[in-house]
Amino acid sequence: MSMRPALHAAAGAAALLMLSGPAVTAQAAPSESVTVDPTGRLAADGTVTLSGTYRCADSSGPVFVSSSVGQSSDGARHGIGGTRAVCDGAEHSWQNTGKATPNDLAPGTAHVEATLMELRPDTGLPLPRFHAVHQQDVTLTQI
Repeated sequence: MSMRPALHAAAGAAALLMLSGPAVTAQAAPSESVTVDPTGRLAADGTVTLSGTYRCADSSGPVFVSSSVGQSSDGARHGIGGTRAVCDGAEHSWQNTGKATPNDLAPGTAHVEATLMELRPDTGLPLPRFHAVHQQDVTLTQI
């Protein structure tokens, strides 16, 4: 079974929330977190690989770790994949790979945001519930 439709739905829901008003702040429970490794990989064709860890304890719908990266001063970001998460209270690794336009990113400092988000089926329509969000600067290294 392909996860692509669910990932597209998650990305679309997150994009709608970002466009719909003020920034959404996730209040993570102490047992829920997402981290970003200090180094990401950048291939010559624009493929970016980001990684980190996550922990979540409870969910009623599918949960994903999504990530985005940007280097421009205007705040433009590129979505870099999504990984299905397991919410069992244990710490797990995540790794997302996606492709930006080859000239959009360069080796060096970049700003990354990772989001641990659930698609809750409470109303019949899956709505996003944010478990944890983390932002930090990383170093993109050419591979």
